[in-house]
Amino acid sequence: MMALLRPKSTKNLFYMLTLLEIVGTLVLMLYALLWEFGNLVNLPDKHIGFYNFCLWNDTAGELLCLGNEQLQEMGINLLQMALARVCVYSCLVFVMFHLVYVLFVNYTGQREGWKMILIIPFFEIIILSAGLVMFLLQTSQWINLSDFTGGFLALLGTWALLLLQILTVTVYLSWAKLRYI
Repeated sequence: MMALLRPKSTKNLFYMLTLLEIVGTLVLMLYALLWEFGNLVNLPDKHIGFYNFCLWNDTAGELLCLGNEQLQEMGINLLQMALARVCVYSCLVFVMFHLVYVLFVNYTGQREGWKMILIIPFFEIIILSAGLVMFLLQTSQWINLSDFTGGFLALLGTWALLLLQILTVTVYLSWAKLRYI
């Protein structure tokens, strides 16, 4: 009797692990992009994120948020910053789609759907990495490694969970392949 239940419970284990990893990814992305407002550096003397660029002004004694013209004068490419924003925020949309797709595949019982579940995190890692690299290349002059706060750490955690999803689904697919040959 135990041998008959084992494959189903193993399949459910992989499904639950994948589901928990996706929910964790979604929570981290929501925290970084909505709760922290996309700020990767959120310190009293500087706020640098996808939607703002504020530096401390010593003469005024306050935080000065720079506009597009001032950012261009500083050598920041606005097109690259906008593309970085689109990449990172579209990753959030794909994570939500991924969650719904995993629920659908489990509900319908399609084994072939797991291959797509494996492809989606690869795509998410690529666009998240591209967005972060573009952002960091444009802002690295004003950011020290110790300046990064919770938003950036949450995006790094997202990246790690996406890698874990790829590993989990790869192990499941190899297990399923051996099981159903």
